[in-house]
Amino acid sequence: QVQPVESGGGLVQAGGSLRLSCAASGRTFSTYAVGWFRQAPGKEREFVAGIGWSGISTTYADSVKGRFTASRDNAKNTVYLQMNSLKPEDTAVYYCARLARPLTVPSMAQGQYNYWGQGTQVTVSS
Repeated sequence: QVQPVESGGGLVQAGGSLRLSCAASGRTFSTYAVGWFRQAPGKEREFVAGIGWSGISTTYADSVKGRFTASRDNAKNTVYLQMNSLKPEDTAVYYCARLARPLTVPSMAQGQYNYWGQGTQVTVSS
């Protein structure tokens, strides 16, 4: 069983930065793409960013392009989401998830991910 665990959330002022981490046990985490998603109160969960298993391929939602950066350290079985220039509209619970199929590029489709973390709260004050 692969259980991703997010950390690094918190309260930050607009314009500030946070780095989220997603760690999981097991060697299989390092050979799968990982996606970051978020869910704001009263809204549906949405794709934020994804990174391929090797770290070479990344994809981002238009709303975070140029501000968020996904990276990974496979030796540590950890994926990161660096969030800069945060805005109040970035406030949400952030989730990481592992893609179901190995050795592929990330997907924006939530249904393609089969292991999800519990989420970490990010709050951006204005």
